[in-house]
Amino acid sequence: MNRLTYIGLAIAAVFILTAIFAPLIATHDVTAQNLMMRYAPISAAHWFGTDALGRDVFSRVVFGARISLEVGIIVVVVSSIIGIFLGAVAGFYGGWLDKFLSGYVFNVFLAFPGLLLAIALVAFLGAGLGKLILALCIIGWVGYARVMRGQVLKVREYDFVQAARALGASNSRILFTHILPNAIQPLIVQASLGMAGAVLSEASLSFLGLGIPPPAPSWGTMIEEGRGFDILYNAPHVLFFPALAIALTVLAFNFLGDGLREYLDPKQRKR
Repeated sequence: MNRLTYIGLAIAAVFILTAIFAPLIATHDVTAQNLMMRYAPISAAHWFGTDALGRDVFSRVVFGARISLEVGIIVVVVSSIIGIFLGAVAGFYGGWLDKFLSGYVFNVFLAFPGLLLAIALVAFLGAGLGKLILALCIIGWVGYARVMRGQVLKVREYDFVQAARALGASNSRILFTHILPNAIQPLIVQASLGMAGAVLSEASLSFLGLGIPPPAPSWGTMIEEGRGFDILYNAPHVLFFPALAIALTVLAFNFLGDGLREYLDPKQRKR
């Protein structure tokens, strides 16, 4: 793996540890308000300054990592499970089932821009962490399904699969024992890139007021609160630090995904 992969892994590890140990790292209560300290600059007492309500920006960025990574991990796990199952079934059995799933169901979901569909779903379901995760899972599984279907179509023609079929192995045994273990590698890369996409989608929906409702310290909500020109001019720290956290998180998982793609592909690794 190249140097950027290790950089991405290190940044991702920092944010994961920050999310796990957020109560120990945060220096203030994320909901504690002090109107006398509105838009206080960076200081020893407030490492990232304060926001419009006098809340500590550093502590809110720290707890925001917990929310973003929680959403990302749950969305990736649930979406990948659904996508792997439907993609494997479509690719392995083929016929009318493959035509229905890949020809109609997959294409229906792919016909809509992901973020716009998420906005519509969240607007219909209402704001909240669980509903946000549900909306992102609904739009996220189809990418895993398409990758898995393509892999299964390729692996099922290998000689060892044909040999297992000739020896009388059942379809379920062939699928779960011989095909899935040899088709799962690209899904690891897809999951890493999907993690970055889920974090960015959560921040985008929260920025639009459709994500985690206040006073939860979401990075997207923090950016929305600091987007006014006067705030940007007089207290840029309110916007800068949550935006930097989002950028570093997305960049880290993209670096990690690119590195895993290179490592898992023998041709690229040799090159």
